[in-house]
Amino acid sequence: MPKLRHSRKMFRGLIAVALIAAGCWASKNYVGSKNDRDSLEKTSAGILAAFARGDVPAILAYHHPEVVKALSYEKRIIGRDALQADLVSTLQQFSLEWKENRLESLLVQGDTAVEQTVFAIQGIPKNGGAPFLFKGRAQVVYVRYKKSPTGWASIREIIQPAP
Repeated sequence: MPKLRHSRKMFRGLIAVALIAAGCWASKNYVGSKNDRDSLEKTSAGILAAFARGDVPAILAYHHPEVVKALSYEKRIIGRDALQADLVSTLQQFSLEWKENRLESLLVQGDTAVEQTVFAIQGIPKNGGAPFLFKGRAQVVYVRYKKSPTGWASIREIIQPAP
């Protein structure tokens, strides 16, 4: 019986944490200061501009050394060195242009920010193939990082492709 009581307490605790987290997402009180919002917007703009130029060092400047990216179910990138290798390979094959990058939500809590966006990226094969459009939703976790041009660096990212 004590084990069952402990399980119920843990379950109730998890439910409480989930409800608090959901309340934080729904509340506009947790969007951070204007300075934080502005610097995070500059971070996103800097990353997109670096992609448009095909500038791998500039892209990496906005990523924490311990970054983890889940770009699809089958593709998980761990660390900035692995990210660099993936970026070089991708940008050798394609030019990428963001057609949409619409912010859905932003949560800033201290030195951590969580951004959710809807995106559309046009890929143009460098070998002359047909362009394509990749659409989806991204959730990016940023942390304050002094070595980033804006003071924020991506440390976690997960992509949800559109159907």
